[in-house]
Amino acid sequence: MNKNTIWAILLIGAILIGFSLYNSKVAKEQQREQFVRDSIARQEAMETIRKEEIKDPVPVSPPDASQTTTYTNPYLNQSLEGTESFHVLENDKLKITFSNKGGQPYSVQIKNFKTYNGDSLMFFRGPSNKLVLDLYAGEQINTGDFFFAPNEIREGNMLTFSLFFDQESYIEYAYVLDKDSYLLNLNINLVGMDRFIPRNVTQLDLGWKVDIRHLEKGFDNEKNYSTIGYKYPNTKEIEKLGLRKSDARESLKTRVEWVAFQQQFFSAIMIADESFNSGDVSFRFYNPDNRDTLLMNCHAYMQIPYQAAPQQSVPLQFYFGPNGFYSLKAYDRSFEQIIPLGGFLIKWINRFLIIPIFNFLNRFITSFGLIILIMTIFIKLIISPFTFKSHMSSAKMRVLKPEIDKINARYPKKEDALKKQQETMALYKKTGVSLMGGCWPMLFQMPILFAMFRFFPGSIELRQEGFLWADDLSGYDSIVHIPFKIPLYGDHVSLFALLMALSMFFYSRMNMKQQGSSQQMPGMQGMMLYFMPLMMLVVCNNLSAALSYYYLLSNLITMIQTWVIQKFFVDEEKLYKKLKEKADKAPATARKSKFQQRLEEMQRQQQQQMRNRKR
Repeated sequence: MNKNTIWAILLIGAILIGFSLYNSKVAKEQQREQFVRDSIARQEAMETIRKEEIKDPVPVSPPDASQTTTYTNPYLNQSLEGTESFHVLENDKLKITFSNKGGQPYSVQIKNFKTYNGDSLMFFRGPSNKLVLDLYAGEQINTGDFFFAPNEIREGNMLTFSLFFDQESYIEYAYVLDKDSYLLNLNINLVGMDRFIPRNVTQLDLGWKVDIRHLEKGFDNEKNYSTIGYKYPNTKEIEKLGLRKSDARESLKTRVEWVAFQQQFFSAIMIADESFNSGDVSFRFYNPDNRDTLLMNCHAYMQIPYQAAPQQSVPLQFYFGPNGFYSLKAYDRSFEQIIPLGGFLIKWINRFLIIPIFNFLNRFITSFGLIILIMTIFIKLIISPFTFKSHMSSAKMRVLKPEIDKINARYPKKEDALKKQQETMALYKKTGVSLMGGCWPMLFQMPILFAMFRFFPGSIELRQEGFLWADDLSGYDSIVHIPFKIPLYGDHVSLFALLMALSMFFYSRMNMKQQGSSQQMPGMQGMMLYFMPLMMLVVCNNLSAALSYYYLLSNLITMIQTWVIQKFFVDEEKLYKKLKEKADKAPATARKSKFQQRLEEMQRQQQQQMRNRKR
């Protein structure tokens, strides 16, 4: 293994170590900042109370004349009392339960999917989930405080809730759930409200709060791919509050087309056809062992445009469904951007290489383990020319080792380092050896590897799909549960991660035997042979089993490629004769490249500085 290859591998190792240390730092900060988060939660609760102006509960017993009323409007006072009832809109994909208290969704079940524990997938459920209007209509009101009058219309799968201000003025929520769709349509109809809402009011506040449930295997892994995203009008890219954060908040000062509460594999998206004027979005994650099995609390407080008129309708849509790339892309609203596919280059590789290949193979093959195997072979075939070039470059440097030793023997002194370097570079140039030849496969494999780091944990196709001993390829596989948690490693043993580390160990050992210890940097053998596999074992133990499986296959195929190339394509005696002939035919004085000239000039300056210090 030549020096440049080692430095490339060390660079990957440094990045992975940084990634691992970052995750460890976040885990420690979760405990250290628990008190701070609780304080923030209490502050948010007080702020919500202030915004919603929740009044004292109305007594259950009928009020007499001596009792004071909460609102000046008798219709609103009457709507404060009631019995909560539930109403359902349902199709083949969704079952949405609504409460007449606030006229809002109470729970959403996404059909045809199960939680990791095998329960029905309730994306959210309970009275803590809110969809409310906060407005001034002669007095400050919050629609979540009132019991709406429901009206179920079975034809057209429609449900309406009405909050009356007088006999002819009311706020109506009209919900429509189309057949075989993940979209819920909502029209907020303001009828005769211009008599109550001041004419100078130009916008209304819409509050949307959802407690997303913990649905997947491994709380931390699910948390790492959950956040809030939003999209500005007339743009294709979206903005996010960030991944791997315990909590985050953002004020949106301009118009917003939609806001998404994004879980690892499912999302709730609120879309405004006429765009929201502005808003505030925030999220915070719950403690992993909370008794209600909740993942995160998401809150969007958006401003919707309002214009005084006898009748006005505000059209909204809600998407409650899976984060499938092509299914989200079909809506033509950039929903697919919520899937965390990486930065510019990594996203490009995932969108135009990995995902198309994966979905094409999935049309004909049901085993995802076999699909990953075929994908790995295909990727290896694509970069095989560079792999072959790398091995040939290493073989050339290996057979030229005797010539390099002769040059080193001629210039044993440190003062002759420049001459030794010049002759070595001249030899490489005459024989056509490229110092970067061994780095090309690494340069191509690194972005593909990082693309896989993004693709496998976020691919809903792999969710709860088993292979061999792994019951869920999107999460970690576990063959042994450890009764305590090891820092960075976890509380389980992933067999795919263990096999991947072993394959990395044997591949490094194979390279060292072929290249010989003379080409290894001092202390580098132990680094490559033991430290790198151990580091990858720790990093991959909590990551997707599909990722560890892919890396295992990649190492095994690379070992086979190495054996085939060395066995059938590299004849060191013939290669040495060929290089010798090429060196003899080369001109005695070859023109130096600009890079070589700059390198020699830097070496001259360093040597001059050393002489000056000695003087």
